Amino acid sequence: MDTQFIGETLLPGKVGQFFIVLAFAASLLSTISYFFATNNKQVDDNSWTKLGRLGFITNAVSVLAIGSTLFYLILNHHYEYQYVYSHSSKSLPVYYIVSAFWEGQEGSFWLWAFWQSLLGLILIWKAKSWENGVMTIVAFSQVFLTSMLIGVDILGTRVGSSPFILLRDAVDLKAMAPVVFADPENFKNYLKFITDGRGLNPLLQNYWMVIHPPTLFLGFASMVVPFAYAVAGLWQRRYKDWVKPALPWALFAVMVLGAGIIMGSFWAYEALNFGGFWAWDPVENASIIPWLMLIAGVHVLIAFKNTGHAFFTAYLLIVLSFILVLYASFLTRSGILGDTSVHSFTDLGMFGHLILYNVVFLIIPIVFLVIRWKELPITNKDEETYSREFWMFIGSLVVTVACIQVIFTTSVPVFNAVFGTNFAPPIDPIKYYNQWQAPFAILVTAISGFSQFLKYKRTNARKFYSNLVGSVVFAIVITAVFVYITHIYTNLMYMLLTFSCVFAIMANAKVLVQGFGGKGKLVGAAVAHMGFALLLVGALVAAATSQPISLNASNFIPVKDFEKAEKPGENMVLYKNEPKTMGKYTVTYVNDTTIAPNTYYKLNFKVIDSKSGAIKEDFDLNPHVQSNETMGLIASPDTKHYLTTDIYTHITSAPAEKEEHEDHEGHSPEENYKAPRILSVKPGDTVHTSSGILTVKPLNFKPTAKQLVLAKEDVAVGLPLEVNLNGKIYKTEPIFLVKGNNTFDFARNIDELGLRVRFTKIIPEQNTVELQVYEKPQQAKDWVVFKSIEFPFINLYWVGTIVMVIGFLLSIIRRKKELTTN
Repeated sequence: MDTQFIGETLLPGKVGQFFIVLAFAASLLSTISYFFATNNKQVDDNSWTKLGRLGFITNAVSVLAIGSTLFYLILNHHYEYQYVYSHSSKSLPVYYIVSAFWEGQEGSFWLWAFWQSLLGLILIWKAKSWENGVMTIVAFSQVFLTSMLIGVDILGTRVGSSPFILLRDAVDLKAMAPVVFADPENFKNYLKFITDGRGLNPLLQNYWMVIHPPTLFLGFASMVVPFAYAVAGLWQRRYKDWVKPALPWALFAVMVLGAGIIMGSFWAYEALNFGGFWAWDPVENASIIPWLMLIAGVHVLIAFKNTGHAFFTAYLLIVLSFILVLYASFLTRSGILGDTSVHSFTDLGMFGHLILYNVVFLIIPIVFLVIRWKELPITNKDEETYSREFWMFIGSLVVTVACIQVIFTTSVPVFNAVFGTNFAPPIDPIKYYNQWQAPFAILVTAISGFSQFLKYKRTNARKFYSNLVGSVVFAIVITAVFVYITHIYTNLMYMLLTFSCVFAIMANAKVLVQGFGGKGKLVGAAVAHMGFALLLVGALVAAATSQPISLNASNFIPVKDFEKAEKPGENMVLYKNEPKTMGKYTVTYVNDTTIAPNTYYKLNFKVIDSKSGAIKEDFDLNPHVQSNETMGLIASPDTKHYLTTDIYTHITSAPAEKEEHEDHEGHSPEENYKAPRILSVKPGDTVHTSSGILTVKPLNFKPTAKQLVLAKEDVAVGLPLEVNLNGKIYKTEPIFLVKGNNTFDFARNIDELGLRVRFTKIIPEQNTVELQVYEKPQQAKDWVVFKSIEFPFINLYWVGTIVMVIGFLLSIIRRKKELTTN
């Protein structure tokens, strides 16, 4: 029994742990019950099925209770729990507390288990005759997921990691603060010294991280359903029947997982500073591989459904797509990618546990495949090259080979760990993967185009070519224009990929028109293919033609605190309120605002007509940075979106601490400025400074200021000043005071301009006054270093995503109708 220390609230943790154990036991009961129900030969006896349902419903309720308890602890900042302390803080708004919920491994496993339990409940409701076999597999997967949350030692082996482990049990508090916790009394009252949690990873403090992980994990969870149908089909000897109910689920999984992956691209584009939307990071690869594999599987499933051929390939691809989800989970959660990925999880001692999950679910379909091999509807036929199923098969094969290439390279750390080798991952992964994947993309998009003119089983060759010619001609013309506009004609591979994508769009657009003319069943596939091609061409053009516009010809950043950038010639330094020309833009660092823990920089961009001086464009960008103790300077970009291009801007260096402008006791207020210029001026005079043109205004004989207290005989005079910086006016008013036989002056600072002014004397015989102007040396002024990148036609990428998802939705609706009408 746990000893309760001062301030601890242990009951919620015990409740949460109880529901974890109950969820695990209930899923195990459901698995066993559904297994016996599937093997039960007595048609009228559904007692095992009822018990399986009860077990799974109990599991689903328990999973919901686990999440509710954990969210309660995070929301109320119970830092006695290690998970709460590690992933949240009091400064986080509620929507980021939601992100903190699934930042850690335990929370993300819960999210996966939650979606899988919800899908299981839908299957109990809708699967009908498939319920027993399919739910056996789903419930068994739930056994593994809930076991990941148990966090207990069994015979010296750690099983899972619980989100309800106490901080004092998970961390050596005495090592954290030896002086404080050396006192036993302090240790008993340790929560008094834990005033806040570590907080959410700054990179995850973005609204996309509130919706991206749930979408991604719904995609992962839904992958188990077509897998379960495939296994149940062999188990129950319903070799062809499983395809129809599995197909809508497969399309759903492709749609949701694809949307989740693209949401990750949005997050990377908006929150990360690597300058783009995809970096071929191993974790990114781990999510896209099963998605592509399932896309291949869906196409072969459709071919098998229409022709009865390619059963083995369809089964294999559907099974592998889910196995690759499990393998992706192993890669990202075992800690094996720690040296090659920027956002993989660390090892929580679940290395063997994750391997077991992979191995067991790999063995299950293999065993059924071997046992049922002689009964499988595998056909031998002469391949008909003028048939749709043949080219769907070829296209799926190309996608599979592309996946194998990505898997092999991503798995280099696994090979090194298993075989003791020392292979190095690609130095430039983006260039490396793009070179390999571009040819595959060309083949896939070309096949998705011309296969639309083919029929299942056999197509008249003359009719095929006559339909093909128009699309090819139009595609060549449009490609030529597009290549000319985007300037990618220097790279043959880029031109070929552009053509294949344009051709796919044209061919599928023709099919779409036919679909509206009465062949409605073709619409979903055509729209999805068009969206995928748009996505590819958008990614291609944005990546191939993106270029930095913050060019620095000197290749040097004249700031002493600048951390050397990889390419200093692509960075510009700005001093506050000193405009610089950047291509067609005039950029000005206007100000900055700190809203802890972030500092937001206001950068003004203007496009000024060189002849008339008129301002054609005027907008502000607000990239922000956060100085993190462990991660250094964390920069998040801001982007100006145009219809045909984006201007993506992020901070590459900034002062570690803001300079203090206020006077400090014992220090001269002018110590940060150069020696003053002492000037005799009168109203109407102008003074040129490095920060703008200063104009002297008529004297003010009734000045006011908070610190100005006048006696009856005192005389105070203000000297109004205006500084014009590129049309922006800054006003200030230093004051000269005569008090008895003494004179005083009240200096004024314009911090944004690095100026300090003093009105120190009145010279009546010359009708002038003495003005002292202090200017900061350039290196003492507020500064920032930034990088701007132009991404042409990137909107094609985002539009393609939306179109693709719409296509999948239409296809799901069609397949569901087929299921209900048969």
